[in-house]
Amino acid sequence: MSAVTKNVAVLGSTGSIGTSALDVIDASGGRLRAVALSAHGKLGRLLEQARHFRPRWIVATDETQAHRFDWSSLPAETQLLVGAGALVQVAGADEVDVVLGAIVGSAGLRSTWAALEAKKTVALANKETLVMAGGLMTRLAAERGARMLPVDSEHSAIFQAMQAGRPEEVRRIVLTASGGPFRELSVDQLKQVTVDEALAHPTWDMGPKITIDSATMMNKALEIIESRWLFGLAAEQIDVVIHPQSIVHSFVEFVDGSVVAQLGPPDMKLPIQYALEYPLRRAGISERLDWSRRWRLEFEPADAERCPALELGYECARSGGTSGAVLNAANEAAVEAFLDGELHFTEIVPACRSVLESHHFEPNPTLEQLEELDHWARQEVTRWVCA
Repeated sequence: MSAVTKNVAVLGSTGSIGTSALDVIDASGGRLRAVALSAHGKLGRLLEQARHFRPRWIVATDETQAHRFDWSSLPAETQLLVGAGALVQVAGADEVDVVLGAIVGSAGLRSTWAALEAKKTVALANKETLVMAGGLMTRLAAERGARMLPVDSEHSAIFQAMQAGRPEEVRRIVLTASGGPFRELSVDQLKQVTVDEALAHPTWDMGPKITIDSATMMNKALEIIESRWLFGLAAEQIDVVIHPQSIVHSFVEFVDGSVVAQLGPPDMKLPIQYALEYPLRRAGISERLDWSRRWRLEFEPADAERCPALELGYECARSGGTSGAVLNAANEAAVEAFLDGELHFTEIVPACRSVLESHHFEPNPTLEQLEELDHWARQEVTRWVCA
């Protein structure tokens, strides 16, 4: 790796995480270089990014759209690659030092695998990768000498706070959750939630799928599973609390009773920069907390009745195997059905539980088996919706 510049592949560069990552790269003063970018459908934005950053490659994963799009203004030094398979090619390329996995959902699985196999550092914003295949990914990283660094604000906070002690000194970690826009609604009121209401997150600016996951608390269920693999913890060492202000991004409690937290505004640029620049801390463009103003930070327990998704997360963290892949795929399909008006808000989690309970559990799956179950779980949700 260059002593001066880290070459970064931003997979999912047109999404909210990807665009923030490019802001960080743009402001790095040459320490970071975007050498590869990818997008699925937002090809106009991808082309704009290519003209600004002039990467070695861009990847358009939707082949139909890519062949219809006008690429005539693509910089001469940038090579266009088409199809999802090109993500694997780019992730493993010799010129790439760090792969930022910001592709939403299971689509990022193979590229993360390829990056780890090629001994890359993976800045992981795609929580579904560890949810689906945490055992396989962590084993591969250890075998190949690769590194996974968290980009999710919660897991970045845990990663930073854990450096205050040794792993064996950690009693538990606590993931904070904003509670989404419906944290004060009753169970009956939740049944009336509309798509527009669910997409109006009070503190974070995210894509639709992640925003819905925040509203159902499924994002926190997936983070429980991710934490289990990322930090090598038992499910019983992972807690969740509601923190509406989204200032304390998570904290670690050590065996002596000390609690170490990481604070910051709800701005993803900070955890992105920390992962890309690790192990160094640099001045950056993320927002700062204004300590000249009055702050009130609130914490409250997560209500199990109003947040049934959390128990699914704990169940999958305990069982491992194929359960995470099935839960993740079922949730993706259920959220899509909700956004399409085919499912009520309060039916998302029950649909996921039904599919999870009906699948044939395998404790030691292959990557191919996980991908097959991903497809199966989506079909099962479709049947559940149509029943």
